[in-house]
Amino acid sequence: MEFGVTELLAGIGILFLVAYYYLTKNFSYWKKRNVKGPKPLLLFGNMKDVLFLKIHFGLLMKQYYDYYKTEPLVGIFNRSSPILLIRDPELIRDVLIKDFNSFPDRGFTSRIENNDPVNQSLLNLSYEKWRPLRNKLSPVFSSGKLKEMFYLMADCASHFEKYVDKLVEKEESIECRELTAKYTTNSIGVCAFGLNMNALDDENSGFRNAGRAMMASNLKNTLRRTCRDMFPRLYRFLKPIVYNRAIDFFIDSINNTVDYRKKNNVRRNDFVDLLVDLRDQPDKLNDFEFTNDMLTSQAFLFFLAGFETSSTTMSNALYELALNQHVQEKLREEIRKSMEESEKLTYESIRDLKYLDKVFKETMRKYPPGASLFRSTSAPYTFNGTNVTVPKNFKVVIPVWAIHHDPEIYPNPEKFDPERFSNENESRRHPMNYLAFGDGPHNCIGSRFAHYQTKIGIATIINKYKVDVCDKTCIPYRVDPRSVIPSPIGDIYLKITKLYEH
Repeated sequence: MEFGVTELLAGIGILFLVAYYYLTKNFSYWKKRNVKGPKPLLLFGNMKDVLFLKIHFGLLMKQYYDYYKTEPLVGIFNRSSPILLIRDPELIRDVLIKDFNSFPDRGFTSRIENNDPVNQSLLNLSYEKWRPLRNKLSPVFSSGKLKEMFYLMADCASHFEKYVDKLVEKEESIECRELTAKYTTNSIGVCAFGLNMNALDDENSGFRNAGRAMMASNLKNTLRRTCRDMFPRLYRFLKPIVYNRAIDFFIDSINNTVDYRKKNNVRRNDFVDLLVDLRDQPDKLNDFEFTNDMLTSQAFLFFLAGFETSSTTMSNALYELALNQHVQEKLREEIRKSMEESEKLTYESIRDLKYLDKVFKETMRKYPPGASLFRSTSAPYTFNGTNVTVPKNFKVVIPVWAIHHDPEIYPNPEKFDPERFSNENESRRHPMNYLAFGDGPHNCIGSRFAHYQTKIGIATIINKYKVDVCDKTCIPYRVDPRSVIPSPIGDIYLKITKLYEH
């Protein structure tokens, strides 16, 4: 049986219509529910500019947040899948805190758990596994534990100061993102893993190279993350091409550390020891088996999050202090006055530096490491005060970057103003209008550590050095669309000079 041209064209047309229907059948989802939102595009939904690396996801959410400023909920599409952007702070509180049991997962749980170590970390585990593990890991991040390890942080800061001295002697502009990443790599290594990562002394430090490779804003890393998170089955086939071997370096290092401690009966009661206890004493986690792969996954995530978020916040703070000399001078005055009383940075003195806390919070306000928060429903859910109901396993997004840059919440949001975080100003804002570390049970487990690690680093530099812009400073600050934690296109170059009148 032969087909003529007419039949062939008709067949192609039918196939096209079927494909078109399949790809667009959900596009009326939000219209049927009377939820406003941008018109989706075939194949891309509302994510075309993100997929083509034209804009960071957090900044795209800000565009939709700003455009639909009178709407509590905004309906958008990730390709053909509907997701919901939440603007109203009361609904955000419902999702993060009040109705947490209805939104227990972040929505990142992979259907193929073994395709990448990240997928077995605390960030990605389903609620059933996350809950008991989170409860067991929390003690290592308590204020008491942090106070015990403060002397290690202080030693790292002292080492950091000596390293900055050497750089300053060269009288050249300094790239601060790399500078602060070396400091936080050392700090997280010593405090959490009992490892000297040599990030400051050795330009070829394996851990610094691994961290740099993992967080680089390059095409390979972007493809790996996109495939792993959006197309997990496809990732199994593409893994040999896009997999980052720096992951293997870190996993091998953790395994070697665990083996060494076991053979030599070494115990430091740190993060590694806690993970080993969970693996070797099954009764501590009755709900599931804590495998060696899960151990390395938790360590891997904590290393990446611990050094990258703090180093990015530090470099952003130094950038703003260079641009705002009056803020820098006020902060230096507070630090020096504190050190006159205690002679050195202590756990209590860092805690009591009120203006440093304001500078830290304002940096996190303007440059939140988590530009968006995601949650997924465990059952059908109706948002309070609305007729909007979403089904089980439905993903919602909370646009942190947009909230932190909303002029109705933070007037003139591009201005760096630490006084936004005076007690009076903070009391006027809805608690869901500052989400630098998230909120509710899923809030950042390492937030205390991040506070102290970052503040010590900032105080160490501002106490003895003046930070200025130079001809290589990136002005204005433009967010790299490929970055996981929002960071600037290019680098942050600043001029740092030593203050001898101290």
